[in-house]
Amino acid sequence: MARLLVLRAPPYRHSSHLCAATLLVFSPSQHRRFASFPSSAPSAARRIVPSPLRVPIRALESSPGPTKEEQEPSPAAGEAKEPPPPAASAFEVEELGWGTQLAVKLRMLVAPPWQRVRKGSVLNMKLRGEISDQLKTRFSSGLSLPQICENFVKAAYDPRISGIYLHIEPLRCGWAKVDEIRRHIVDFKKSGKFVVGYMPVCGEKEYYLACACDELYAPPSAYVALFGLTVQQTFLRGVLEKVGVEPEIQRIGKYKSAGDQLARKSMSNEVREMLATLLDNIYGNWLDTISSTHGKKKEEIEEFINSGVYQVARLKEEGWITDLLYDDEVMAMLKERVGQKDKKSLRMVDYSKYSRVSKRTLGLQGGGEQIAIIRASGSITRTRSPLSVPSSGIIAEQLIEKIRTVRESEKYKAVILRIDSPGGDALASDLMWREIRLLANSKPVVASMADVAASGGYYMAMAAPVIVAEKLTLTGSIGVVTGKFCLQKLYERIDFNKEILSKGRYAELNAADQRPLRPDEAELFEKSAQNAYALFRDKAAMSRSMSVDQMETVAQGRVWSGQDAFSRGLVDSVGGLSQALAIAKQKANIPKHKKIQLVEVSKPSPTLPEILSGIGGSLLGVDRAVKGVLQDMSSLSGVQARMDGILFENLGDMSGENRLFLLIKDILNYFD
Repeated sequence: MARLLVLRAPPYRHSSHLCAATLLVFSPSQHRRFASFPSSAPSAARRIVPSPLRVPIRALESSPGPTKEEQEPSPAAGEAKEPPPPAASAFEVEELGWGTQLAVKLRMLVAPPWQRVRKGSVLNMKLRGEISDQLKTRFSSGLSLPQICENFVKAAYDPRISGIYLHIEPLRCGWAKVDEIRRHIVDFKKSGKFVVGYMPVCGEKEYYLACACDELYAPPSAYVALFGLTVQQTFLRGVLEKVGVEPEIQRIGKYKSAGDQLARKSMSNEVREMLATLLDNIYGNWLDTISSTHGKKKEEIEEFINSGVYQVARLKEEGWITDLLYDDEVMAMLKERVGQKDKKSLRMVDYSKYSRVSKRTLGLQGGGEQIAIIRASGSITRTRSPLSVPSSGIIAEQLIEKIRTVRESEKYKAVILRIDSPGGDALASDLMWREIRLLANSKPVVASMADVAASGGYYMAMAAPVIVAEKLTLTGSIGVVTGKFCLQKLYERIDFNKEILSKGRYAELNAADQRPLRPDEAELFEKSAQNAYALFRDKAAMSRSMSVDQMETVAQGRVWSGQDAFSRGLVDSVGGLSQALAIAKQKANIPKHKKIQLVEVSKPSPTLPEILSGIGGSLLGVDRAVKGVLQDMSSLSGVQARMDGILFENLGDMSGENRLFLLIKDILNYFD
């Protein structure tokens, strides 16, 4: 019989994808701790790696704001403080000099076929599904946030591009990425070129992005579901009892809910408070943005949503969209707008092809100073598993090599560490924390958070002297959950026997799954979890220059939005990658308006295994759900610094929830 029970489920879900796939692995013979804690005492780390000078920058999308010394004294940690008002975006469309313009024209003439674009073309980008924070090769499927954002910037300067036609369909990403894209839409409009949106399916997240366009169209038959946002948490305790499995959970941190879905049958008051606050932040931000866009009061927008909006005609009547048109009608209108008089279809260049257009071709390549950007996305593992696939997450040993390469190089004046991770292996997180601290001792390092940088993801970020997060980034989650399964009833049900011979009072603590923990074992189990939490909390306090008592008020496993994390000292600045870049330039003493070269250290290169990975899966008909479970089983051994899923989604063909319930169904069918 297999001794490892894998439960994969998204514990939280709402109508506009406010959810995440969570993978909880509990072995009968070895408990797992869902937390991040250091492998050595903070005092030792402090002696070996001096803390880099932290001068928090409190600003939004603009040039860096005043330093901590220039501000008024900040309130105690845990005490909410109002964030600064939104500042004007730093993006400006600059007029290129005549020499640069001539060079651009020459480069366009000699550009390779895959970089050629006809004059008067419209950039057509379809935004739907998963949006990764990693760069993609031409052989990779899916969308890449950095390439989407770069396309907006290139199109603003490209004389061959007349405007952008943006198809917006259901999105499976967090609100932080949506904010980043929305900011680039607003910035692009400063070029004077048009950006027209087309939205056949309208939910809260899709409209939040689409309403930034100059004009917004939808087909007369568009699906509309503007009903508000919800959060759901699933509980498996009752299901596990039916199959004879007894979870033994130690939750350290009253907001840490990773073990709740196994140990509880209902939501705790603390988790309810945490999720309600996150939901309030997201919904409040949505109302603020939509009301500002339409020039209406928040109360009017909320009243409209509370009426139940499912008819696209109502969106037109209320001025939420420009008109009801089919795709071909919009393209015919755009064809007339760009002055294309031939009978051919609208001249367009798609996202994939335009992503291959070099910034150098458009005269946008930076100057001599170089700033490195290291991207870290996905779950954290220490080493690559035999079952790992390309882009399978953060592999610590590989990322550490990149960090060391950047640290030893004199050509990089500063580093941006871009994080989009709910955590993972705690040891791996600690090893990367150490390397990031060493890197920060040699040159300025700024951590930039995407959708989520929590638990192990926050562990990495807190090694940087300055942390920048989007206002709706999920971060924090400093807490511990320790658990193991007692399978006594299950073993009795299937007539399975297990006997253990041991030496040592606590030798069977992790091995005995055929019986409950003895009282003395349970006490040691709890002390171990308490110790793990204390180590994690203390290291976070040291990294953020807080006292332990101050950190305790914002830890306890609580997940914060980026805006709330800012007001409580877990984050130094609210903004996106451009804000992190502005701070990095300031720290490196690079003049604000001087161009720099942003070097993608984590840029992927197409490899034969990567090319064949998807092909082989299709040809052999591999069950992706089973493959995903096997990979998770192999990579999640050891202590885990992992946040339970809230905004981090499973993006495979089969949702984590379906996979989980198929597994439960198979178990029940087998034993009935």
